[in-house]
Amino acid sequence: MSRKLILSIALIILLLSACTSTATPSGPVEVVGDGGSYTDVSAAELQRMLANKDFTLVNVHIPFEGDIPGTDLSIPYNEIPQNLDKFPDKDAKNFLYCRSGRMSDIAAEELVSLGYTNIWTLPGGMLEWEKAGLEIER
Repeated sequence: MSRKLILSIALIILLLSACTSTATPSGPVEVVGDGGSYTDVSAAELQRMLANKDFTLVNVHIPFEGDIPGTDLSIPYNEIPQNLDKFPDKDAKNFLYCRSGRMSDIAAEELVSLGYTNIWTLPGGMLEWEKAGLEIER
């Protein structure tokens, strides 16, 4: 093989390996949407946060499939606007979760579009919580 071909193959392998990293962020990740932003954290981070809880933990999943221990409220993701009176003020920390993460993303986007500034979510939801070896209250 020619030296150019070997160098080209090596460069392609290097570029592909950089693009396919499986590393995940170790800390909070800001998710920016049209109406504002919210914060995603891992199940391990939520577990640490629950040890010194300073937020309202809200299950937005429908139908009910269980709660993460410490849950304060259950509000269906598609009924957020009708239940704003149940949330603390717009600057208070609210943590949303659902079964897989999709409903909590929708609810988070709704809340930030309504001016809530301290919204947190669990990507992967209760499935991720259980995958981390943590229990769900049924």
